[in-house]
Amino acid sequence: MRTTNKGLRTAAAIRDYTIMTVAAILIISPIYYLLIGSLKPSAEVLNGFAGFLPTNLSLDNYAAVLTSLNSDATGYFWQFMFNSIAISVVVVGVGLLVNSLAGYAFSRLEWAGRDKVFILIILLVIVPFESVAIPLMALMQGQRDTLFVQMIPFIANAFSVFLFYTFFLNLPKSVEEAARLDGLGSWGTFFRIVVPNSKPVFATVAILTFLSSWGQFLWPSLVTSDPSVRPLPLQMSVFSDREPVDWGQVFAFGTLLVLPILIVFLIFQRYFVQSVAGSAVKG
Repeated sequence: MRTTNKGLRTAAAIRDYTIMTVAAILIISPIYYLLIGSLKPSAEVLNGFAGFLPTNLSLDNYAAVLTSLNSDATGYFWQFMFNSIAISVVVVGVGLLVNSLAGYAFSRLEWAGRDKVFILIILLVIVPFESVAIPLMALMQGQRDTLFVQMIPFIANAFSVFLFYTFFLNLPKSVEEAARLDGLGSWGTFFRIVVPNSKPVFATVAILTFLSSWGQFLWPSLVTSDPSVRPLPLQMSVFSDREPVDWGQVFAFGTLLVLPILIVFLIFQRYFVQSVAGSAVKG
């Protein structure tokens, strides 16, 4: 019986690892194809499964992208990169402050109508941005072709408020009460006690917000026409529409677009994993 149970556990482990390996391959393959394609001549990029082979690799495509986007006529690659970074940093940084304070208020403060307001915020999570994009564009018509108009609609986020709210509910109130007894006010308690003990949720919200902000395409295409304020994803669309299409350069542009996302995830992934693991244990 013991041998049989051991055999069953071994078979189950083999099955699980096989499934995870196949899933990992399916997830990693497009990223690998993008990276390899960015290092190959254009004629060898869209070549079926042969495109996975690392042949004739060089950095020529990256040099060509940076060279072709280096004038007033085409715009400057580093200007597009700066625009995307500036927008994402402001949306993430200010958003963490605004949404965490809102989540803390909903989880700790007692005030009339709190639950009804929170329900309205939760309902906003299911409202697609596309449904409000046109009215919002009309509302902010006077701010067109600015970085500001690409930031302000995304700072307050209903889903981020919900994530902070659920995390703060599970923080023990006794620590905050002790801080109050020591003379800390509401602001001091939040910034000196709550925030240091909430790194996982701050990291999770930072990653999710950065991903959403960095990949914005619809909104910038509606509110910008000046290349000087164009973010990187929108510029990639313009770049890939050039004729003839050089797929090696398009893949290189895509790799440069993805690189900041990987850097941000690597910085915060330890806290992100802690947050996911903690949620699984609580669930």
